[in-house]
Amino acid sequence: MSLKLDFKKYIAQTSNFAAFQLEVAKAEGIYVYDRYGKDYIDLMSGISVSNIGHRHPKVIAAVKEQLDNYMHVMVYGEFVESPQVKLAVKLAALLPSSLSMTYFVNSGSEAIEGAIKLARKYTQRTEVIAFKGAYHGSTLGALALLSDDQYKQPFLPLMPDVRLLEFNNINQLEQITERTACVVTEVIQAGRGIIAAEPDFMNALRKKCTETGCLLIFDEIQTCYGRTGKLFAFEHYNTPPDILCIAKSMGGEMPLGAFISSNSIMDCLNGEHPLHGHATTFGGHPVSCAASLATLDVILDEKLIEKSDEKQRLFRDYLSNQAAIKEIRGKGMFMAIEFHDATKIEKLVESCINNGIITYWFLFNHNSISLIPPLNITNEEIKLACDRLLKAINLTF
Repeated sequence: MSLKLDFKKYIAQTSNFAAFQLEVAKAEGIYVYDRYGKDYIDLMSGISVSNIGHRHPKVIAAVKEQLDNYMHVMVYGEFVESPQVKLAVKLAALLPSSLSMTYFVNSGSEAIEGAIKLARKYTQRTEVIAFKGAYHGSTLGALALLSDDQYKQPFLPLMPDVRLLEFNNINQLEQITERTACVVTEVIQAGRGIIAAEPDFMNALRKKCTETGCLLIFDEIQTCYGRTGKLFAFEHYNTPPDILCIAKSMGGEMPLGAFISSNSIMDCLNGEHPLHGHATTFGGHPVSCAASLATLDVILDEKLIEKSDEKQRLFRDYLSNQAAIKEIRGKGMFMAIEFHDATKIEKLVESCINNGIITYWFLFNHNSISLIPPLNITNEEIKLACDRLLKAINLTF
């Protein structure tokens, strides 16, 4: 009990949801274990972080090898560090040719901040457009893109010259003009409960940005590294952005993020001093980059992306014909389960914890829970997870 008491006394709290304050002793594969040895199947993957499960052996080996060589040596960009370079080369080979240069940061919020700075400097414009229902981070710049006033009000004033449009509303794209620096959007809105962009909307958005000369920024912080059945979610639409923001699973359970663009766009950050463009101390930490490279190799070598649709069908089959469930939606291993009765969702999440399942509701959708398992979850583990989930559902509704 002393550890939990110290946790509440000395660690700044972000939520009063007591059921989530389980004391973690170990994590391995799809499981998290508490101090009593009870196992929990992680159907959140640490919020889209552990795409190949917890402590994958190849990631652990890559981290240990890098630790034996060096850890932090100098501020980002000053020294040539092999893990950074190899990862940037690999990403360039996997992405369209227009996304060839990577700027490494530490997190998703930082990637968004860097991308906005890049767009505003490159275009010499100020207006930033985003979409209602999106979540891009909690830093002041990213928070300005949020549509829910209750989360923004305590921190006003935020970044000015932000316009919010309706997601998937083609008619509102006319508000993108020659004074717009960039449009920031998720390809699939996670906080709303896994709401995918419609193909016609994505095509119209890309066309409008090109016509007006503003930069299109895709927030793939949760959807990168195979989460949606493609290596990057924009591949579902064949619509590349001008700037791509990634993080979470990119780090292979280590802190890492990036914003990626063309050489010509990114070059505007290159000046006589780092503060003329953008600077970060730990961005592209060599240990994190080594973990990221190993994660990419596992995803590609084990063909985890190709197996995701089959695994989604298994989840759907096991959870079908449940009166409490209204809908299961998503792409690949990026899913939401929506229920008819929103008043019981908190109770359901608590019941899931009690029955060895880790899940949660969404920021802006409180009648759905997340279904975001590791990509390498086996068919047998899917059945076990669904058995536990169904037990929790039946105990709640």
